[in-house]
Amino acid sequence: MAEALLGGMIAKGWSKAAELHVVEPVLERRTMLADAHPGLSVGVAPVPQTDAVLAVKPQIAPEVLPALAEASVPRVLSIAAGITTATMEAALLEGTSVVRSMPNTPALVGQGMAAIAPGANATDADLEWASSILTAVGKVVVVAEPDLDAVTGVSGSGPAYVFHLAEALTAAGVAQGLTPEVADTLTRQTLLGAAALLSESGEDPAQLRINVTSPNGTTQAGLEVFGNNDFMDLINQVVAAAADRSRELGG
Repeated sequence: MAEALLGGMIAKGWSKAAELHVVEPVLERRTMLADAHPGLSVGVAPVPQTDAVLAVKPQIAPEVLPALAEASVPRVLSIAAGITTATMEAALLEGTSVVRSMPNTPALVGQGMAAIAPGANATDADLEWASSILTAVGKVVVVAEPDLDAVTGVSGSGPAYVFHLAEALTAAGVAQGLTPEVADTLTRQTLLGAAALLSESGEDPAQLRINVTSPNGTTQAGLEVFGNNDFMDLINQVVAAAADRSRELGG
C-alpha cells in the first residue's frame, strides 16, 4: 500500500520524487525504491519537521511513532489499521495533527477507496492534505473516526468479498462444463463490466439489477436462489463480522 501511494503521488504530479523522503530500514528495499524512483530520498530516519505518512503494519507503529515525535513532524496521515488517533497523538508531540485512514488494495491499480477521519488537532486543511495524497490512487470520503470500523467492513475488506465471489463464479462455471480458462475469462470480464456499469451509469444498484432481470428468465431463476438463502442478510453478517473485528483490534 505504501508503494502504491508513493507511485501514485509521483505519477499524478502530487510531488516530484526528489521532493519526497521514504524511511525504509531494509537496505535491499532502500536500493529497490531508489532505483524505481530516480531522485527519491530514501533513508533510515524521518526528515525533521516534515509531514509524514505512517504506512506500516499496526504492530510496528509503536516502534515508529517515537521517531516521528523526535523529528517533530507537524502532521501525520496514518494507514496503520486499528491504531486510533488518540493513541498516535499520545505518542507524538503535543498538538501534532493526525488523520487516520482506511484504504483498500485496489489502490495498487489506482482504483482505491479510502475513508479518512480527523484526530483532535486536525483541521480542514489537514484533511485536504490527506485527501490529496489518497486521491492519487483512488477516491476518498471523510467520516467520523468511529465509522472507520464500518468502512473496514464494507470497503476495507470488500475487495476480498468480490474475489471470493469470483472464485465461486469460476468454480460454478466449471461445474456446468466450462473449461477453467473460459470460466475464468467470463468471470473476470463480467465483474469488470458490471463494476464499470455501476460506477459510470449513476443508477441505483437495485435498478441495475432490475434492468437485467427479465420476468421468468434465467437471471430471475438465479436471483431466486439468492433470495431463498437470504443473501442480503448473509452480506450483512459478513460486513458486521469484519466491522466487529476492527473494533476489537482498535480496542
